[in-house]
Amino acid sequence: MRIGLYPGTFDPVTNGHLDIIGRAVKLVDKLVIGVAVNIGKNPLFSLDERVAMLQRETAHLKGAAIEVRPFDSLLIHFAREVNAQMIVRGLRAVADFEYEFQMTAMNQQMDREIETVFLMADPRHQAIASKLVKEIASLDGEVGKFVSPGVATDLIAKIKAR
Repeated sequence: MRIGLYPGTFDPVTNGHLDIIGRAVKLVDKLVIGVAVNIGKNPLFSLDERVAMLQRETAHLKGAAIEVRPFDSLLIHFAREVNAQMIVRGLRAVADFEYEFQMTAMNQQMDREIETVFLMADPRHQAIASKLVKEIASLDGEVGKFVSPGVATDLIAKIKAR
């Protein structure tokens, strides 16, 4: 069984994330979406909210089995825990590549059996970043081009509740 791991903070999950997930499910038998605790990023949504959001937003996808799981360990340790043979990473721009290149090299030093696979974001989604989506929403901007209707509703409600 080919198991892939797509890790991220997903605060919130964007159309770019969903594009990568939709293509990753075609490459594996099972895709584990690892939702990182990542307190350093000071997420807007709680870990449980982000997990639930991803479960809802991926429920319609066909192809591989999808499992959404939180994690707070080293990525390579989590990859081993879920028996992943590959880590799926999305690339938007050259700046992403530089960081991902370093992370891949470090992960490969820790476990040469786990490959990293890069998927380029669809050009329509290359500029989307969760941080920018949150900023647009907090300034009453329209985020419907960047996230699903359900995520937009969640995001606006969360910002208004602050």
